[in-house]
Amino acid sequence: MDPVTGKEAFVVAEPGGFLDGLADRHVVETAAVLVAVVGAVLEGGQACDGELAAFVRPLHAALEECVGVMAEWDG
Repeated sequence: MDPVTGKEAFVVAEPGGFLDGLADRHVVETAAVLVAVVGAVLEGGQACDGELAAFVRPLHAALEECVGVMAEWDG
């Protein structure tokens, strides 16, 4: 059991540990892919406002996760 959430967990990553580092890397890699996709759409110049607006929530979520990772690094 995860002592923080009370949920069943197979692994509880320690802050700063190997699994925590993998999770951070995953967050950054995911954000990088999203940036590449949005950049390609913007460079194409053919997207309508509705299509561009569809990227707002995913970009916000990726930015929020990256800020959380950076806050841990600064910790």
